[in-house]
Amino acid sequence: MPSDGKLRLGVNIDHVATVRNARGGAYPDPLRAAKLAEEAGADGITAHLREDRRHISDADIDGLMEVLTVPLNFEMAATAEMQAIALRHKPHAVCLVPEKREERTTEGGLEVAREENRLAHYIAPLREAGCRVSIFIAADKRQIEAAHRIGAEVIELHTGAYCDAHAEGDVDTRDRELEGLREMSAYAHALGLEVHAGHGLTYDTVQPVAAFPEVMELNIGHFLIGESIFLGLGPAITEMRRLMDEARDG
Repeated sequence: MPSDGKLRLGVNIDHVATVRNARGGAYPDPLRAAKLAEEAGADGITAHLREDRRHISDADIDGLMEVLTVPLNFEMAATAEMQAIALRHKPHAVCLVPEKREERTTEGGLEVAREENRLAHYIAPLREAGCRVSIFIAADKRQIEAAHRIGAEVIELHTGAYCDAHAEGDVDTRDRELEGLREMSAYAHALGLEVHAGHGLTYDTVQPVAAFPEVMELNIGHFLIGESIFLGLGPAITEMRRLMDEARDG
């Protein structure tokens, strides 16, 4: 990915696969969505291969590794099965996320501090294989410090609570969550971690987070796939890119 300081946009294509799987056929094709996202200015593609394969499939990961010219960010739970898949493909990045079978989408950040020793050993072979390791965590100093200690190169801060508060009109909570994201972005950067952010970001919520100078990448999926129903995927991504650039440049 670019290293010129530009705020990068990673587009998550999971929910193109969700729509495909609702009918059990081959359409819409997540690989086609990934290529359209590339053409619209995405700096990377994110895909989460879940244990239950509810959206992205193993074949999708195979295909993405073959067709992408931008990096793949492979989201996965910290399981032996997923580690083996990542080591076989060696994607540009792996992002460890919490995963519960009963959840609709990823809820909260990974608990790193309580599993420091296990996760340190888990990510070591991934790093040795050349994968950039990212940890999806809450904006919490304890978790950030633990991620740093285990050797992660990147953290992705969970923006869901901030976005939920905004959607609910809870201004006090929204502002408190945003301030926490700002402070922890700066803290993680000071430790030498590359800072990413994502989860629930929309046109209405992206700019305050995009304005944080320490944040180098935003990963956005569900909103863009939903908005593409009305605008088309390319224009939906172009507008998100415009808002991100406007916030950073301003």
